[in-house]
Amino acid sequence: MEFLSEYASFLAKTLTLVVAIVVVLVAIAATRSRGRRGGGQLQVQKLNDFYKDLRERLEHSVLSKDQLKATRKAQAKAAKQEKKAPPSKPRVFVLDFDGDIKASATDNLRHEVTALLSMAKAEDEVVLRLESGGGMVHSYGLASSQLVRIRDAGIPLTVCVDKVAASGGYMMACIGQKILSAPFAILGSIGVVAQLPNVHRLLKKHEIDFEVLTAGEYKRTLTVFGENTEKGREKFQEDLETTHELFKGFVARYRPQLDIDAIATGEVWLGMAAQERLLVDELKTSDQYLAERAVEAELFHVHFAHKKSLQERVGLAASIAADRFVLTWLSRLNQQRFW
Repeated sequence: MEFLSEYASFLAKTLTLVVAIVVVLVAIAATRSRGRRGGGQLQVQKLNDFYKDLRERLEHSVLSKDQLKATRKAQAKAAKQEKKAPPSKPRVFVLDFDGDIKASATDNLRHEVTALLSMAKAEDEVVLRLESGGGMVHSYGLASSQLVRIRDAGIPLTVCVDKVAASGGYMMACIGQKILSAPFAILGSIGVVAQLPNVHRLLKKHEIDFEVLTAGEYKRTLTVFGENTEKGREKFQEDLETTHELFKGFVARYRPQLDIDAIATGEVWLGMAAQERLLVDELKTSDQYLAERAVEAELFHVHFAHKKSLQERVGLAASIAADRFVLTWLSRLNQQRFW
C-alpha cells in the first residue's frame, strides 16, 4: 500500500509538471503573437504525381518481376518521348471547400482564388470539391462571390459534390458551369430559416423585467427576452421572404434551366433525384472525375494554409481527440443496435 501511495504521488507530481509546462508554453506563444498579423502560405501539390504513385505502388505489388520490368521500360520510353516533344496540356486547379455554419473556409478560398486568377487562362479549369450544409446568408454570400470571380474571368468552373451541398452550399454550387454529384449526395434546400427561443413568460412568472431600447421602428423585430408582437413577427417573416426571393433569383441567374419555383421550396434531394430536377448535370464522384482529367491534363491542388499559433494547435489537438472519443462511442452504440 505504501508503494502504491508513493507511485500515485509521483504520477500526480508528473502530471502537474506537464500541465505547468504546457501553460507556460501557451503563455509565451500568446505574448509573442500579440500584435502580430496572422500569416499563411500557398501550398501547391501536383495531383498527377499522386495518381502516378498510387498506380506504381499497385503495379509493384500485383505484377510479376518480368511484367513490372516491361511496364517500367515502356513507361520510361514514353516519358523520354514526351520530354522530347512535350504536349501542351491544359491545367486543372483543384480547390476544396468544407463549409461550416459561418463558411469559415472563405478565408482560405479568397486567397486561393486570387492566386490562381493571376495565371489561369480560359483553356484551364477550376474544380471545386464542395461539402457544405449551408449556414449564415452573408457568410455564404461572400463565399459565392469568390466563385463568381472565377466565372467572370472566363475560366471554366466545375463543382463536385460528394456528400452535401445544401442551402448556402448550393448557393455556391450553382455558380459552376458544370455540377457533378455522387448518386447519394444531398442537394437543394433553397430556402431560408430562422429560429430563436423566447423566455419572456418565464421571466414574467418570476417577476423579472427585461427592457429593450431601440431607435428605429424595426431595429429589433423579435427578441429572446422581451415580449414579441404580431407586428414584429410579420416584419421578421417579410425579411425572410425577401431573402428567399434574392436567393431564388441568384440561383436562377446561374442555373436558368431550373424550374426555380418548383425546386425553391426548401426541400433536399439525393443526387439521382437532383439530376432529374436539373440541380446537377452529371452523376460522378470527384475521385472519378479527377482521375479521368489527370490522363489529359495537369492537375494542381491549391490550398492556402494559415499559420496556427501554439494555442490553436493545442486546442485543435484537444478538439480532434474529443471528436474521436465521441465518434468512437457513438459508433459502438450504433453497432449494438444490429448485433
